[in-house]
Amino acid sequence: MSIVIRDAWIVTQNQGRDVIKCDLLVEGGVIRQVGKVKSGADTEIDADGDVILPGLINTHTHVAMALMKGIADDLPFSDFLSRTFSIDSKRTPKDIRCGAELGCLEMIRGGTTTFVDLYYSEDVIASAVESSGLRGVLCWAVLDQEFTTQTGVPMDNCRKFCESFKDRERIHPAVGLQGVYVCSVETFTNARDYALENGLLLHFHLSETRKEVNDLKKKEGMRPAEYLNKIGFLGENCLAAHAAWLTLSEVRILGRSGTSISTCPVSNMKLATGGVAPIPEMIDAGVNVSVGTDGSTTNNSLDMFGEIKTLGLLQKSSRWDPSVLRAQQLLDFATIGGAKAVGLESSIGSIEVGKKADLVIMDGKSPNLNPLRPENLISNVVYSSSCQNVKTVICEGRLIMKDWEILTLDEGKVIGSALDNAKELMS
Repeated sequence: MSIVIRDAWIVTQNQGRDVIKCDLLVEGGVIRQVGKVKSGADTEIDADGDVILPGLINTHTHVAMALMKGIADDLPFSDFLSRTFSIDSKRTPKDIRCGAELGCLEMIRGGTTTFVDLYYSEDVIASAVESSGLRGVLCWAVLDQEFTTQTGVPMDNCRKFCESFKDRERIHPAVGLQGVYVCSVETFTNARDYALENGLLLHFHLSETRKEVNDLKKKEGMRPAEYLNKIGFLGENCLAAHAAWLTLSEVRILGRSGTSISTCPVSNMKLATGGVAPIPEMIDAGVNVSVGTDGSTTNNSLDMFGEIKTLGLLQKSSRWDPSVLRAQQLLDFATIGGAKAVGLESSIGSIEVGKKADLVIMDGKSPNLNPLRPENLISNVVYSSSCQNVKTVICEGRLIMKDWEILTLDEGKVIGSALDNAKELMS
């Protein structure tokens, strides 16, 4: 299938960060031309005045928890965990599939084309991802046997999932670790060895709360990043979520090891777990930064536009410095930073010839995006836009939403099933 998109403002996110008004040709799932396209195509889209972005990349979420939205709001962190775990433990594969479809639906409408998930039952979630048309980097949760509610051994479950789904289109199986509070040295090193042997991503929670840090210091005499570095776990295939409670020494450890981070500002602010991720220091230390929403119980939203704006405002406000994190940097985190974090920077994250056609068309005639000029376009996208501006989404050359109509999932059916399943789950 071929697609020509005509007369749009194209935010390439290439090395020069070029923004150009031109056409774009997609053939066989790949971007073939950025410029004046003289040929026709199977599908032609008039995008005069609209804005095309690379598909956004959400590097930390728990997509199936979309079904649990609003179940534990406005509670102290310990009460939040107790409430969430008690409901999560009752979930069936049907609940998980339903929640995953609902989360995918929300992400499509928000311009996300690739996401990183950390959960169990990733085989069920993978089925929902395939139906949605999105790309999922799906990390099976691994933790010590004594702490798990999974049937069987978590690492064995992870291996089975990765082997079963390694050749699926748009599904990238990976290894997820819950964190230092429920994973022993053996669990970390076994997961590391398996990931390295098979070229897989290692995704894990890191220094999300002060308690997590203090508990490990009492047990091991080290902070989490220091500890993971000492046991030889960190590396270029590592993606650490949250990374809010870090010292400058730990930031430098992450930079030297090549570990990427996924900052989740809305989740951390809503849970009031404190800590502001030291993003400017990470950039100075060479840490690759990406952005995640976290799950729907901690954030209530999978909206990446809201996430990057909030990230920028939090960093500026907490440092009393409006120049911290420019709009271009914030967009970088959600595109090329995310692509590098998941090891896919050669194929996604920017609009360049030869890369996969992951594209988001935003309504350039929306009042909140105007006046739209080349010199303010990036700022308007970052600070003024919302998911409501997303009109068309393409993932790997396939139209999955066109002019606000979802083409892959039955939206009414997904929402109806979510209502029914949530009612049953909460009863």
